[in-house]
Amino acid sequence: MICVLLLFASNCGSVGKILMKNITEFNFRIEMNFSVIGCGYVGQAVTSYFSQNLAVSVSVTTTSPEKVARLETIADQVFVVRGNDSANLESVLQNQDSVLLCVGARGGDYQQTYLQTAETLVNVLHKLSSKVQIIYTSTCAIYGNRGGETIDENSPLAPASENYRILAATEQTLLTAANHRLGVCILRLGGIYGPGRELSRIFSRVAGATLPGDGSEASNWVHLDDIVGAVAFAYQNQLQGVYNLVDDSQLCRHQIISRTLAKQGLPQVTWNSNQPSTRLHNVRVSNQKLKDAGYQLLHPQIVFN
Repeated sequence: MICVLLLFASNCGSVGKILMKNITEFNFRIEMNFSVIGCGYVGQAVTSYFSQNLAVSVSVTTTSPEKVARLETIADQVFVVRGNDSANLESVLQNQDSVLLCVGARGGDYQQTYLQTAETLVNVLHKLSSKVQIIYTSTCAIYGNRGGETIDENSPLAPASENYRILAATEQTLLTAANHRLGVCILRLGGIYGPGRELSRIFSRVAGATLPGDGSEASNWVHLDDIVGAVAFAYQNQLQGVYNLVDDSQLCRHQIISRTLAKQGLPQVTWNSNQPSTRLHNVRVSNQKLKDAGYQLLHPQIVFN
């Protein structure tokens, strides 16, 4: 079996024993081969967890040679290769049972980073003979602006920028490729936070500032621990289809910012409702489908710190 995981792009945090409640028994061949294509914030956390807790030999790729030494501390092998490099990617995937692709544009070329990587991945996997599961961590931002209405996985996408349209096209590329050998599971993530990316670090930059709008937009977040947990859950339960991955908080933007700044003793934000909000997405995302599948959130409420 090959399991392919694509994530946007560490410490596993508190996943540990709690995570095992979310994982049903699965018959692994001892010492499966698991590759991570791109290894950023999320990818490193998944790599650490899989290396330490599952019977897998983990190989990772990065586009940054300077990261090799650090990645070698959590992975068995490290390769420097781009996700849209078909020849080298095929070499990495040879004899692999599981693959984790963690790519992140970080303000760069979304077309190349996401869509071309997905297209290359599909083409490479079609050359392999083993059964494949792809798990792709997408984003809830592609639902667009619905005025705060509650949506689920059946709701139509309305990406509000060219980059979000590329991310939606990346999903479609993978879903279209699904067949009897290629299972596809898409996890649509809320805003990502966790160790090293705490809400206090994210929002301290706006302390005392005046922001446009009234902050009433819906806010959907997910802790790093739950991304790792849900990826492992989807992997071991062979989930297929689209699943939203957010917590249960359902707090609006001004509530999140206000509580975070108060916790840190920082000046509050002033909202200017005379100016239109610049937020491109405003929906309340339901996570019921993933919970119905059996996943139990490790952090159902936002962790303010």
